[in-house]
Amino acid sequence: MTDTRTDQVKAFSFGGGVQSTAALVLATQGELDFRTFLMANVGDDSEHPGTLRYLRRYAIPYAETHGIELVVLDRVMKRSGEVRTLYQDLTREGSRSLRIPVRMSNGAPGTRSCTASFKIAVIADELKRRGATKEVPATVGIGISLDEIDRANKRRCEPHERIEYPLLERGIRRIDCTRIIRSAGLPVPPKSSCWFCPFHRPETWHDMRRSEPELFEKACQLEDLLNRRRESLGKDHVYLTRFARPLRDAIPDGVDTLPFDEWDSGCDSGWCMT
Repeated sequence: MTDTRTDQVKAFSFGGGVQSTAALVLATQGELDFRTFLMANVGDDSEHPGTLRYLRRYAIPYAETHGIELVVLDRVMKRSGEVRTLYQDLTREGSRSLRIPVRMSNGAPGTRSCTASFKIAVIADELKRRGATKEVPATVGIGISLDEIDRANKRRCEPHERIEYPLLERGIRRIDCTRIIRSAGLPVPPKSSCWFCPFHRPETWHDMRRSEPELFEKACQLEDLLNRRRESLGKDHVYLTRFARPLRDAIPDGVDTLPFDEWDSGCDSGWCMT
């Protein structure tokens, strides 16, 4: 007898930001048919500290209280079984990895594999472990909202996955997501992303330098490290901003910027912008 099931495994890809937190709230209210949320953690040393604080203080307890399974997944190396974070991957001795989309000398982003390796593949492996196959694919919810419609259908889909966009299908915008979160008695989470992401807008870097100077300096030191390695290989420098200058110079101290739009290229919707 042929097995015709298509929803043997069903999970929402949770990024820890506004859209996916709104989806979590809607799931507890029975508005979304997802009882499992999976978060690919790129590392406690890599995710922005604010995202991790919100996750542990609010999201996980809220999910538990409402009977939702919220699982935080690490990237585990298949050969050694060790947990590997994105920051470790960038900084470990002898590494030539440039998985993040550093800006080249002309300002263009370089090749990126961080999303595929530390987000998509981690979720995909967990779905397989839970029984998803090519013949019986898992349904994966992605928290793209209506104002991000151009990001839909750009996510790499594994053969054992079938993607849904429940917020998009319901015409929910980011501003609606904040209302949904507040209506549940939760604070609105910060935008989720790696603290060293080269896709940060200039105002995000300015905010970090002003409000989180130690974290900003750590990002500068990471940029320095990557460029020392580039120099040893006879390659041009790379940067964490599009300005083709070191981060310390590109984002001067004591300068305030005007806010732009609400959206940033983080991981709010459960996967990084591609």
